Amino acid sequence: HDAVNGRTGLKSITTLCVFALLSGCVMPDMTLGNPLAMLSRTKTDTASPQALDAQMENGQQSDIINGLLNRRSVLGAGPYTQVANAVLAANSRAAEADLRAAKLRAEARANNWLPTLGPSVSLSSLGTVVTSLVVEQVLFDNGRKKAERDYAAADVEVAAVTLAQDTNSRVLSALELYLAAQAASARADVNAAALQKMERFEYVMSERVKGGVSSRVDLLVVQQKLNQMRSDMATDQEAAAAAMSELGAMSAAPLAGVTGLSPLTDDNVNSTPLTVLKAQAQSSRAIAEATAARAGFLPRLTAGGDVSGGGGLGLSLGAPNGFGFGTGAALRAADAQKAAASARVGQVREDANRALRALEGELVSLQRKAAQSQTLADQAAANYDIYAEQQRAGQRAVPDVVGIFETKVRTERAAVSLKYEIARVTLRIAALKGTLVNGEQI
Repeated sequence: HDAVNGRTGLKSITTLCVFALLSGCVMPDMTLGNPLAMLSRTKTDTASPQALDAQMENGQQSDIINGLLNRRSVLGAGPYTQVANAVLAANSRAAEADLRAAKLRAEARANNWLPTLGPSVSLSSLGTVVTSLVVEQVLFDNGRKKAERDYAAADVEVAAVTLAQDTNSRVLSALELYLAAQAASARADVNAAALQKMERFEYVMSERVKGGVSSRVDLLVVQQKLNQMRSDMATDQEAAAAAMSELGAMSAAPLAGVTGLSPLTDDNVNSTPLTVLKAQAQSSRAIAEATAARAGFLPRLTAGGDVSGGGGLGLSLGAPNGFGFGTGAALRAADAQKAAASARVGQVREDANRALRALEGELVSLQRKAAQSQTLADQAAANYDIYAEQQRAGQRAVPDVVGIFETKVRTERAAVSLKYEIARVTLRIAALKGTLVNGEQI
């Protein structure tokens, strides 16, 4: 009995070795090493702190992930970088979990060229349950196994670009909150600087009314303008506090003392937008899926047999999906899916270019408005100085001077707001290109 078991075990080992050697027919790259050693290969770096890795499970380098890793952030040293680092430190990184799952699926697919071993249970004609151990090795499958590996690799690239999009989107959201808070604070500061003069005008008018020199209606007009200025300042202060509170909720460190703007670099002027990179990866994945589906309708040659002692090695020829009246249409549908995947990349690239041109046009318009607004603010300040001098000489009434002063404050508020609008659009352009975060931070 022991001798029989020994011969059976030797036969099983021999059969497995033969199948492993035959697997070179569908192995992606024989230079990867000994096929038998590959059977027990395991990955130990799935818990690496760096989520992006250009080295794919099939031994190739991903151009898309390499491009993501080589991107440099346009954020210069200063408050922008402080905000970005704070929100990245508190990032839950849900997209990274999806990326790790995709990498594990790719690892599983990377060894799909090896033999499969599994139990077989059948009922004999005498009513006896017969169990056996069956091994199967695909020798030729019209590229289906390779397409499955390509699909898994493209799936990793899609997940990697999604992670980059999420990371850049998070930083953009944080910076937009920061800019909203800074703009509101700047407008409040303009009003705060003007309140002292407006309160002085109210005092002068109240004294003139008491002396019977001016009408009470003029005093009410000045008081209304003063109250409106106070209300606008309170609204801006509340908006700034709300934006900073929301920013604090998504940050790992307090940002209350961070102020000002940061310079931006132009190291990534020609970076491909992330939406285009994702479309390219999705196109590769769809093409691989269509290739695998098409191969399922074509003949496949496999070697297999019972290695538990009940049978021997044999060859079989067949189609996994079988043949039917709709096979021709299914093959044409697979080819059409490849064409559609390629066409979608062109459409996404066009949409991305349109979005970039729109943002660039908006940026130019804002820069023009900012220059004009600053000119108007300077003119309003000069007009106010003239009116104030004439009012002190008794040539102008206080309500006239108050009206000019109100115009001066309004133009100053518009000028400071446009400065932050320009910064916001510039950051949105960088986010569309995926250059708000360094590659290794992703």
